[in-house]
Amino acid sequence: MTAFALPYTLHVLAALVWVGGMFFAWMVLRPATVAALDGPARLRLWAEVFRRFFGWIWVAVAILAISGVGMIHLRFNGFETAPRYVQVMIGGGIVMFALFMRIQALLLAQMKTAIQAEDWPGAAAVLGRIRRMVGVNLLLGLAVVAVASARLMF
Repeated sequence: MTAFALPYTLHVLAALVWVGGMFFAWMVLRPATVAALDGPARLRLWAEVFRRFFGWIWVAVAILAISGVGMIHLRFNGFETAPRYVQVMIGGGIVMFALFMRIQALLLAQMKTAIQAEDWPGAAAVLGRIRRMVGVNLLLGLAVVAVASARLMF
């Protein structure tokens, strides 16, 4: 096992948790909740899902940052010599993190406040904005994974 193997494995697993979780939420959980739950129950469920999932996102973000910097130093001797695809991955990760922060710091608090006030239309509107931002983040995450995968094949 090389020194590169551990950070690489951790990096891939953290990306899998984040991007896979968004894929599951977007493609499976959302349609199932729409089919099975009324508005207030669905909104309460999403608040709980986000609370639990975002804890894992923080772990994933920390692992991605630490393992990513470690791999850059192990493989390329620093940021200056890292190839373009690594820079694209870093840029995509920064944008993904910014969107995540907007959701967690602003939108989730708005949704929770609306739920507590039983303002179901307001909470649903915020959930719609969160859903769109998660969709954008999912597409960015898939693109970053595609960049990484395509580069590794050549």
